[in-house]
Amino acid sequence: MTRRDTPSAIPPRTAVPPRSAPIPPRAVPVPSAAPSTPLDTDKLYAARLLAVRHRPYLATALFALSPVPSARVPTMAVDPYWRLYVNAVFLARTPLAELAGVWVHEVSHLLREHHDRGERYVALHGADGPGERLRVNIAADCEINDDVYGDGLAAPRGAVQPAHLHLESGALMEDYLRRFRLGPGTAHLAWLECGSGADGLPRRWDLGPDGTDALGRRDRDAVRFRVARALKGAPGSAPAGWQRWAERVVHPPQPWQRLLGAAVRSAATAAGQGSDYRYGRPPRRAAALPEAVLPSLRRTPPRVTVVIDTSGSVSDAELGSALLELAAIARALGGRRDLVKVISCDAAASRATTLCAAADLPLTGGGGTDLRTAFPRALATRPDTLVVLTDGQTPWPAARPPCRTIIGLFPRETAYDEDDDTYTPTGPPAWARVVEIG
Repeated sequence: MTRRDTPSAIPPRTAVPPRSAPIPPRAVPVPSAAPSTPLDTDKLYAARLLAVRHRPYLATALFALSPVPSARVPTMAVDPYWRLYVNAVFLARTPLAELAGVWVHEVSHLLREHHDRGERYVALHGADGPGERLRVNIAADCEINDDVYGDGLAAPRGAVQPAHLHLESGALMEDYLRRFRLGPGTAHLAWLECGSGADGLPRRWDLGPDGTDALGRRDRDAVRFRVARALKGAPGSAPAGWQRWAERVVHPPQPWQRLLGAAVRSAATAAGQGSDYRYGRPPRRAAALPEAVLPSLRRTPPRVTVVIDTSGSVSDAELGSALLELAAIARALGGRRDLVKVISCDAAASRATTLCAAADLPLTGGGGTDLRTAFPRALATRPDTLVVLTDGQTPWPAARPPCRTIIGLFPRETAYDEDDDTYTPTGPPAWARVVEIG
């Protein structure tokens, strides 16, 4: 049996009070399997089917795990390459219903990327070692166990709950890590061992990235995305924690205000933008040719035209985001609102309006969407940069505009059949720079 260093070797800072805490079920140490103990694969796979029955949206992930017999783990553990290490004695002694819960628990470590998050936390706080890794494992277990069981899925004996540490449920692993320290109240968790897939610390028994049945980065991301799609396709059938996880996987948060602002500034200040030869001031080389009147190369502030999609598919909140972005574009131009033109468009385009105050802009629309009607009117203002704020549910011009084009895209769900080989995703044209908003 493999054990960690006991937490008592680590100086406790804020120890968890052991007296008033709810008493968690005590884990029974499991002896290592004898070399002759066979792995009961029938029972192991039956437990996986039971887990799929109770949590069908995790089926892709559960079947992506590759079981590996191991006498060096106390129960079951995972590594970051989607291998499940199973102790044969633990498998034989554990009821089938609890084994299904262990399957779900271990695969949850991998789906939530606790190994990468644990590594980042340890590197950020500069505290490493067996005790800190045990804390990461405990916090990761709390994040999983606070809402994964129930509704037919039995919790394994000894499963750590936030209440055992005087913590409120519903937090992330990083939040739990900030709220507890090792001490006498966590001594009963010294046996905890979910493997390198839970805390990021490689183990001696890990087969590594070059071992058999290892999933590469692309395959791991594909599994996570398919599980997230399954969760998004069945809202209300999964706990809130899983729903939030799926939302982050399908729509990972990004600093879209910064990305869109950077794209506008880059387009407006690119080499050649707004530059032209003028006779207003003599060039620096005029003294070399006094008999000739030469123009000088001067740069004028760039002009930006913004097309806002005001069709019925764009919500009021998204229109509010578009108005805020107008102010950001004006700031990127040094506060020159007179250089920003605004056109609202649904199936028909309005006239171009100079931006003076975003609150006074006439945003009319509410019908269908055809932004192709807005492009001729926008190009008539001779912009250096064209910005289009839309949900993308529109036909696009076939020809590339003569100026730089940036599309700020409000995200939308797109339903498609994964088995349809003829499916071709539609989206913004390739000649535009696209920044997803929100």
